[in-house]
Formats: sequence, structure tokens, C-alpha cells
Amino acid sequence: MKEHIPLEEGDYYLSEEGYKVFTEQYLLKRGYCCESGCRHCPYGFDYKTSSIQ
Repeated sequence: MKEHIPLEEGDYYLSEEGYKVFTEQYLLKRGYCCESGCRHCPYGFDYKTSSIQ
């Protein structure tokens, strides 16, 4: 089971459609790449090639 990381200011913003978009700040705190093609992925994951650059 993954550890719950409390959300803090700057961890996400709401898209125009109302979805939470996690920032690089949050993704780095999480500590791993989920390989979902996150918009602000700091790990360099390329969703098209399914690889980390």
C-alpha cells in the first residue's frame, strides 16, 4: 500500500475542465514515476514510447 502524501499549496492546480493537475513539486515529493504521462513529470517519462528519457 502506497503512503498517503498530504496535499500542500503548489502541489496541484485545476485545469480549465476542473481536473486536478499535479505539479512537478508534488510528483517529486511522491518519489516515483507512475508512468501515466503526467503533464509535469519530472522523471522524463514519454507516454508515446512508454520509456523514461
